[in-house]
Amino acid sequence: MAEIFALVLPFFGLIVLGYGAGKIVRQPVEALGWMNIFIIYIALPALFFQLLSKTPIEKLTEWSYIVGSSASTYIIFGFMFAVSLWRYRAIPRATITGLAAAYGNIGYMGPGLALLAFGASAAVPVALIFAFENALHFAIVPALMALSGTVDRSPGALAFDVVKRILLHPFILATIVGVGAAALEATPPLAVERLLDYLANAAAPCALFVMGVTLALRPLRRVPVELSLIVPLKLVVHPLLCWVVLSAMGNFDPVWIQSAILLAALPTATNVFVLAQQYNVWAERASASVLVTTAASVVTVTAILWLMRTGSVPVDLFP
Repeated sequence: MAEIFALVLPFFGLIVLGYGAGKIVRQPVEALGWMNIFIIYIALPALFFQLLSKTPIEKLTEWSYIVGSSASTYIIFGFMFAVSLWRYRAIPRATITGLAAAYGNIGYMGPGLALLAFGASAAVPVALIFAFENALHFAIVPALMALSGTVDRSPGALAFDVVKRILLHPFILATIVGVGAAALEATPPLAVERLLDYLANAAAPCALFVMGVTLALRPLRRVPVELSLIVPLKLVVHPLLCWVVLSAMGNFDPVWIQSAILLAALPTATNVFVLAQQYNVWAERASASVLVTTAASVVTVTAILWLMRTGSVPVDLFP
């Protein structure tokens, strides 16, 4: 157990340090702007490029793995969406609550924690899950908002915007370039390689610290009733479902299954709050979802890592 605490404490410790700094040093949330640009547009793309460019290209085409991990996420999304739509008859609200239950913090927390827990072999599954799940999220949210009438745009303009957001997102661009480098077996010059390593090493610490600051600057004012369903769905049901689906779909490398389970167990992403603000729907409650699931994940993620690292449960349910 001491090994598990040693694994997760630095990770959640960075969030706590950021939270404490946000409470003590009274800076507006806008002060995080340049740091967020560094993380989203520079550090994390460098990390994804470094992970993918050094991976044999044949490992980047595990479509059954991509389908299985994505399916578990969208089953959770669909269930929460349906429950919320049945109760409130509002597609925008149902969309954001569905994301809160299914869209984990796979960008900020995923790569660093998975690599720390499972080593370099976790790089490929993490990158695949991130790239494909984010592409789906970028497509489904604008489509549902347009369907509800929240977005007043023509179908052609909406489709163009969705494709543009997917293809020009820095994480997706880094993934495409990384896969291309892997296919061509290309390596950057030594000086560029070292720069990319520095940036990649800075990605997780900066992202987690900023996440803590962001949580501190968005205090918990209201606990939505939906959290009684969102918290167990996101932190318990989602990783369990991912485990079952991937076990049923094929005989994957144990580290790939464990990485997918870990990413499924991560708390609600801060992007859910950003999207809620963008569409002016359920924003304060989305912020509460991020805060509560992040706090609860200290216990649930630690427990899941302990179960996997000690071999208390089989990696593949149907070997």
